[in-house]
Amino acid sequence: MSIVIWILTLFLILTSFFLILIVLAQKAKSDGGVGAAMGGGVAEAAFGAETSNVLSKSTIYASIAFFVLALVLYLTRLHQQHHGPAGAALPTIPVSTAPVLPPMGSPAPAVAVPLTPAATPVGAPAAAMPAPAPEPAKKP
Repeated sequence: MSIVIWILTLFLILTSFFLILIVLAQKAKSDGGVGAAMGGGVAEAAFGAETSNVLSKSTIYASIAFFVLALVLYLTRLHQQHHGPAGAALPTIPVSTAPVLPPMGSPAPAVAVPLTPAATPVGAPAAAMPAPAPEPAKKP
């Protein structure tokens, strides 16, 4: 399946370059601009009076081929992802459990959040929980 994906990707790239060249080779309606500078006259010499028909039809066919190849390539990637071996799945990023620090310049939080042993970096001492404040003595 991997070779099919590579071949489809190659054809998609070639089709996109062909589509770009065909669009640039067309003459503008005002007989100026990029179409005339990029070979509008050469295309007219090669295809004769039917230049606009040939270029517009080839643009339509190339755009249809581009979208069909893109859709087929997308569907093959989905099929490979869901039905391929477990090692072929996209890698996942591990989620960190470390507490998020406030941005610099913001006031410190009112309550200190102790670090759990799982979130403590390797080699760093574990933070101790603060002792609860003693209750005030009652008057007799």
